[in-house]
Amino acid sequence: MNKPAEIPTDLERSAFWMPFTANRQFKKAPRLLARAEGMHYWTPEGRQVLDGTAGLWCVNAGHCRPKIVEAVQRQVAQMDFAPTFQMGHPIAFEFADRLAKIAPPGFSRVFFTNSGSESADTALKIALAYQRARGEGHRFKLIGRERGYHGVNFGGMAVGGLQYNKRVFGPGVAGVDHMRHTHDLSRNAFSRGQPAHGAEYAEELERLCALHDPSTIAAVIVEPVAGSAGVLVPPKGYLERLREICTKYGIVLIFDEVITGFGRMGAPFASQRFNVMPDIFSTAKGLTNGTVPMGAVFTRDSIFEAFMQGPDGIELFHGYTYSGHPLACAAGIGTLDTYAEEGLLTRASTLERYWEDAAHALKGTRHIIDIRNSGLIAAIELEPRPGAPGKRAYEAFVKAFESGVLIRVTGDIIAVSPPLIIEKAQIDRIFDCVKQSVQSVD
Repeated sequence: MNKPAEIPTDLERSAFWMPFTANRQFKKAPRLLARAEGMHYWTPEGRQVLDGTAGLWCVNAGHCRPKIVEAVQRQVAQMDFAPTFQMGHPIAFEFADRLAKIAPPGFSRVFFTNSGSESADTALKIALAYQRARGEGHRFKLIGRERGYHGVNFGGMAVGGLQYNKRVFGPGVAGVDHMRHTHDLSRNAFSRGQPAHGAEYAEELERLCALHDPSTIAAVIVEPVAGSAGVLVPPKGYLERLREICTKYGIVLIFDEVITGFGRMGAPFASQRFNVMPDIFSTAKGLTNGTVPMGAVFTRDSIFEAFMQGPDGIELFHGYTYSGHPLACAAGIGTLDTYAEEGLLTRASTLERYWEDAAHALKGTRHIIDIRNSGLIAAIELEPRPGAPGKRAYEAFVKAFESGVLIRVTGDIIAVSPPLIIEKAQIDRIFDCVKQSVQSVD
């Protein structure tokens, strides 16, 4: 076992400006992680913590898996970096081809990025450029959804629907509108899997088409299951109706699969789970098991071919210094090997019913007003504390960590999404801890 890490001192003076964190509050009472393996983290003091969130929705194969570690070690010793602007290296082509084999049929082209935020912006830019390439350059409007999350870059922020993420930054980009979200607590509370009610919310897209003129709309972007907003599962028939409307008007449909991709839903991608195909889908997180930052955007072959019809030269003026980074590609190949050898891209389908029963067994617990689930994701929504929204869930999160289980909170919603290697006893442990933590707060 590795020597426990030393606990940093004087964190309040540290140079680290932490993301999405109440810095002053955290640094007075830090929660630090120093080591990880399999389903667990360890604190600097050596206390074991069960990972109920797959890191940050990303460590789908569990922590520090040998094939991934070894692949990265080999690659960094062989070649640390190579450019992919007018140059290439074999491992980037190998990884892209491997990814195309697990993608839905007709999605054989992959554009590499470095994060989910970059993947969202890349998908939006490809959609806009595609419309121009096919002679529809008058299409420039982008449609997102309330309570949607597509990262924090300017495009993804603009089409996203989480107001706290953009209220101090302005609108981001022009020409954006939003559909309403699908969360309907009055009709769908404690749904198991897809809610029965709410397919009609897809008609919001018809309303926006009438408002803006569909010939001006380039793309619609949604998460098949909205993760960061608190696990909002699509109502039955909702995604199908969005697909129909986009096809009707020639609008590019983008699925943000940064969270739902790579086995989280019991299939390689949520489009396969729900049997609804977008035109473009963005990924990251589970792509490399969180080992090296990376994202990837998959496009329909017909979209790629539209760019290949013009004169020779650069077809898409877009990319990143680290697109297809050798270490990230090595991590990704090691991840795909691990997924394949252990059947992890479909394992969630064999655990989903047990997971669902364990989550919904919390119904009736004090403060809990809703439970939602799909694949190996679940949300437990708490009644807000009067005058202090979000405080109750945050306190439950801290209690769970102190009890040895890492969960995640957004507002008054607890979200859990463990590594796909989880066993049934660990599922029980997570939900038992959530119940005790929720019951222990006022």
